[in-house]
Amino acid sequence: MIAELKLDFLQFLETKIKSKEPKNLYDPITYILGLGGKKIRPLLTLMIADAFGEDYIKAMDAALAVEVFHNFTLIHDDIMDDAPLRRGNVTVHEKWDVNTGILSGDAVMIMAYQCFDKYESKTFKKLIQLFSKTALEVCEGQQLDVDFETRNDVTIEEYIKMISLKTSVLIACAMEFGAIIANADGENARKVYEFGLNLGIAFQLQDDYLDTFGNPETFGKQVGGDIIENKKTFLYLTALINAKNSDKVILKELYCTKLEENFNKIKQVKHIFESSGASEATLEEIKKYTNLAFENLKAIDIASEKKEFLKQFGQNLMQRNA
Repeated sequence: MIAELKLDFLQFLETKIKSKEPKNLYDPITYILGLGGKKIRPLLTLMIADAFGEDYIKAMDAALAVEVFHNFTLIHDDIMDDAPLRRGNVTVHEKWDVNTGILSGDAVMIMAYQCFDKYESKTFKKLIQLFSKTALEVCEGQQLDVDFETRNDVTIEEYIKMISLKTSVLIACAMEFGAIIANADGENARKVYEFGLNLGIAFQLQDDYLDTFGNPETFGKQVGGDIIENKKTFLYLTALINAKNSDKVILKELYCTKLEENFNKIKQVKHIFESSGASEATLEEIKKYTNLAFENLKAIDIASEKKEFLKQFGQNLMQRNA
């Protein structure tokens, strides 16, 4: 069913998002949306709508809003991180320029809001309220992420809050969209949101892990990018607690600078992450939030086969290595 949902969504996206004049505004949009990716967030919208017995076609526009908004964040995040690659391809600001990336990103954000126009007023209001709340939270998470780069007192609790805002709330929003469109009651919609929130935290922790330990051939982004940008990830914060004192000093020094040549920096940091047990602790944390998500899933009032389908999807998501 996943393959069918993805194919239907991609065909829908292709009919809705087309390049037009001015080309330098819209070509970057069709470029970023055409770079592939697993389309996890829109698929979750469609899957949840289906799980509550609704025709998933009715959730297509909301799913598109999620995907379009997600790509808005990618364009702007890549500019802020000065990232050279996205999904194994040149980033928008590298292919065009920074100003084009900013403007095209702004246009993508507006296009996301237009996706809700077809829904009747009651559903429209619920979708817009959740979407606006989520969009602002994503910006809050991004700002915290930026702030953490220059702070030396970030806690693991603060880090989990940051990734909840930056990444997890959009996954939770995508899922609740499906529940809203299927007219699920408020309690079930809340449980769906909690399922998405915990799954999203696990997803981001795994993304952080793969950023350091992923396969460069399949990861699609620059491996070690978080280390180069001095991002205070769960790996870093755990290593700072558990590493021997001499390694803590080295780690802090490495995270105080941005170097022209980063190969040795990445190599040293990876070694400390492994020797301190931070890499293993991160895998355990991924497992913890995945299990929390599945506990949330048990409480949702949908058919058992739909629960099992969603659980299998979540398990496959957490077993990815790229």
